[in-house]
This record gives sequence, C-alpha cells and structure tokens, in this order.
Amino acid sequence: MTRREQIEEKLRTTFSPMALSVEDDSSKHAGHAGARPGGQTHYTVSIVAEAFRNKSRVESHRLVYESLSGMFDEGLHALAINAKAPH
Repeated sequence: MTRREQIEEKLRTTFSPMALSVEDDSSKHAGHAGARPGGQTHYTVSIVAEAFRNKSRVESHRLVYESLSGMFDEGLHALAINAKAPH
C-alpha cells in the first residue's frame, strides 16, 4: 500500500469524510528539506467532514495531524491541508 493510500485509509477511518482527496506533491519538492528519493513525503489533503464543524482552521489542522502522527516517524514530511465541515 502506498503512503497516499495509507493516509486516505487513516483519514476515512478517523473522520468518515463526505469528500476526501489526497495528492502526492513530492515531485514538486525534490531537493527541498524532507524530500527523499522515491517521494511519498509531501501531500495535499482536502477533506470535508462533520468533525471540523465549529473548529478553527488551526483546530482542524491539528485533528488531521494527530490522526496521521505516526506517519511522520515513517517518512511523511509535510501536509498542505484544506479541512472543512459540510455545508
């Protein structure tokens, strides 16, 4: 299973999102801090879930980071996060 698939699985299990997109942006960061040969280090996450209702942007990002915390020890370096509650 790729890291992207692991991220998706963890976010689906944790948040039961109405919408979820995880994009591997690692190729855009070659040569930057945290980049590794083979990629799988930098991602953009867009998620819509009820868990983010009445949460600030910082609170929502913390929830996402907490749910993926173990992956940072395994080579995940950076996330760009767009977390929203459903309308």
